[in-house]
Amino acid sequence: MERLERCGRWLRAGLVAWRVRPRLPWLLLAIVLLGSALKDGGLVPETPMQNKRNLLNVYFVKVAWAWTFLLLLPFIGVTTYQFARSKFLYGPTKSVLIVLRRLSALLVGTAVWYVCTGLFMYVENLTGMCSTSSELNEPRRLYANKQECHKDNGVWNGFDISGHCFLLSYCALMIVEEMSVLEGLSVDQNSRLRAVINGLFVALCFLTMIWVFMFLCTAVYFHDFSQKLLGVLIGLTAWYGTYKFWYLKPFSPGLPLPHIPSSSKKYNYSR
Repeated sequence: MERLERCGRWLRAGLVAWRVRPRLPWLLLAIVLLGSALKDGGLVPETPMQNKRNLLNVYFVKVAWAWTFLLLLPFIGVTTYQFARSKFLYGPTKSVLIVLRRLSALLVGTAVWYVCTGLFMYVENLTGMCSTSSELNEPRRLYANKQECHKDNGVWNGFDISGHCFLLSYCALMIVEEMSVLEGLSVDQNSRLRAVINGLFVALCFLTMIWVFMFLCTAVYFHDFSQKLLGVLIGLTAWYGTYKFWYLKPFSPGLPLPHIPSSSKKYNYSR
């Protein structure tokens, strides 16, 4: 427990000192630009990460939204309820309503993930053609989509917007935004609640590190530059459109409590 506390304290201090919230969008764009330049210049070394079957890709990235959802769900619920009761002195009913409102941000994120991935598949099917190893004298078959092409062991050549760049950037930005609630949350030093929040916070930090690392791997090993750039721009647009625009409106899930500017140094939780 003491090690977890120290780890959480170090991570919280790092988030403030490195100003992660305002710098992360620019870092993601820089990774795409530099990673693509290294890939196109043939300067990327061979590593196990260029294999799509690597463990992080199979067990984390392929289900990135599920990991993000499952960790943010209890984190948002516990921290929002605690903040509503301790800071605003709301009763249980009012606090629960605030928690439900804030948890609806996860439903918004799920809708963003579903719509964007469906759009990416539609664009790839619309722009693609299938290349197979069939005999030249066989009549050329038309394939409706990528799935039909793969059934005949073909290769589908379409504009494949990077779903990894979109989802990993969106998940990382969303996690960092939600963790900002700790900037004004006070919890008793020896309480079980503090241990729960600290454990979820540390887990979310390490999950964000995995997302950024796998984002880097995608930038240097996979996709064309335009596909990666469009993917990350869509992820940034989804983040900006929700947390920087819509969530400022009354009829929305709202921002994490409290709404403190990203430049703030206040971290009562760490005291």
